[in-house]
Amino acid sequence: MNSFYTIEELQTLGFKSLGKDVLLSKKASVYNPQNISIGNNVRIDDFVILSGHINIKNHVHISTGSVLMAKEEGIYIDDFSAVSVQCKILGSSDDFKGEALVGPCIPMEYRKITSKPIKLEKFSLLGCGSIILPGGSLAEGVSVGASSLVIRPTKAWSVYFGIPAKRLMQRDKNLLKLSEEFLDSSFNTDKAMGGGAYKRFLNKSLYNSSHTSPHPSVRVA
Repeated sequence: MNSFYTIEELQTLGFKSLGKDVLLSKKASVYNPQNISIGNNVRIDDFVILSGHINIKNHVHISTGSVLMAKEEGIYIDDFSAVSVQCKILGSSDDFKGEALVGPCIPMEYRKITSKPIKLEKFSLLGCGSIILPGGSLAEGVSVGASSLVIRPTKAWSVYFGIPAKRLMQRDKNLLKLSEEFLDSSFNTDKAMGGGAYKRFLNKSLYNSSHTSPHPSVRVA
């Protein structure tokens, strides 16, 4: 039994736009797919929740149990980025200072919600269990270690870790060269299955659904 939607099934779900070679788990939950765009060679795993205005570009992996939620300001994930296991990217937040009531059971006139756009630029990596709140963003080439909290903009090509996340070191740019090699390679043209080279990786026992950090059924509503 295939745990991912077929191409034909994906096309019936009503996404704003849908690229080629997309693997979307049938155990993921997608709300208001008309506001969600998915590019080429994208894999979205079990128990992921996508809700709100979300734009996922090309060669992106969103791993098991991650939650992406945003209002009109949206979440944008650029090429060659990855969101590891059980991450949270939250584009809006209730008031925590006691100035308003909280939660979706309360009418909006009694609430005070902060909403900001969140961007993960090219070559971003969000380590497992990490959280990005309104005001946080990942500049190009930023990697964030496991269980970190991102609450403000980051500096490009840097490694961050901690609560709140702080810059530790510069990140290597070798992956720029590797991305060019990949785009020119046969892996990028293997269309035997969604998610690009997914089938080849499985056959070689090289595929790992999670991402390391620098630290020592879609249900349509």
